[in-house]
Amino acid sequence: MTTSTAYLGAVALRDQGAARRAVPLSISPAWTRPQRLIVHTGDGVGLACSDYGYRSPCHTVVFLHGLCLSQLSWVRHVAYLLRRYGGAVRVVSYDHRGHGGSQSAPVSTYRVQQLADDLAHVVAELELDGSVTFVGHSLGAMVALEYLGRGAADRPVNPDGLVLVATAAGRLAERGLGRLLATPGIAGWCRLVEHTPEQALRGLSAPVCTALSRCWGYGQPERTTLAAVTAAALQTTPAATVVGFLPGLRTFDAYSILGSVRARTVVVSGSADLLTPPAHARDLVARIPGAVHVCVPGAGHMLAQQAPHVVARAIDQAMSLDRDSLGGNGSGDVFGYRGVS
Repeated sequence: MTTSTAYLGAVALRDQGAARRAVPLSISPAWTRPQRLIVHTGDGVGLACSDYGYRSPCHTVVFLHGLCLSQLSWVRHVAYLLRRYGGAVRVVSYDHRGHGGSQSAPVSTYRVQQLADDLAHVVAELELDGSVTFVGHSLGAMVALEYLGRGAADRPVNPDGLVLVATAAGRLAERGLGRLLATPGIAGWCRLVEHTPEQALRGLSAPVCTALSRCWGYGQPERTTLAAVTAAALQTTPAATVVGFLPGLRTFDAYSILGSVRARTVVVSGSADLLTPPAHARDLVARIPGAVHVCVPGAGHMLAQQAPHVVARAIDQAMSLDRDSLGGNGSGDVFGYRGVS
């Protein structure tokens, strides 16, 4: 086991332990233990999924993680929802293809459009219906937008809540560090990943991983646990995944569908985010009817870890539920706060 893999494992165990402490087993042991399953996509790729809660909930929340991360990035928010709303809220998280515990796939399928199709398969396989909220970070939020742009027949469920964290509707190559996507070398790297052994690719992509791990956090990320987590995630993600998604991100454009979004939408951005600067968030809010924008001063790209209470409040707002009528205990102290503010 590599040092980075061990580190991620320790982080996962720590956060899972926090989740168990936050939800006493004596209250509701059934819905605190997730069902672990593999959902197969249309092209046969197995996706590692976690399904918490009862099958007939008042509401369902689906978490979609960012590039080079995994569903572990949402562990604390899963615990928060279970603590706050109990078994009344079903929670689903999964790893995108090429990430975490999910299978790798041909590099040509590493596109936002394909991930939206994968999301549709997860929704259909788990038979999600009723009131649903999608919560996406970065790439995951782009997947949610792409899903909403599909034809009605290709959307097994229409979410009535939407939380978009540190993301963009497109035009990534025009702002911030996203401008690097416009460099000619990106196309060459993507051709390379299909013919180069993983070990060699890891060496070639190391500078990219180092740069990303620094710009995902605050000004001095090497001194924070967050930096170690993001660096470990990048180091354990296959190089083909790291590089394979870049061409699709360069051309991704969901601007045309923003005006048709009918979900209650909360957009969360960090004022110091170098990957998806707040200008992207302002575009989203200007075009999605009724959308609300929350900008966290001084925060970077990893908002779920840097400002978990803000993201949690955004989820509550998008869900628009009355927690008192659902039987939850209303506590937000999973994040070390007396309440969510």
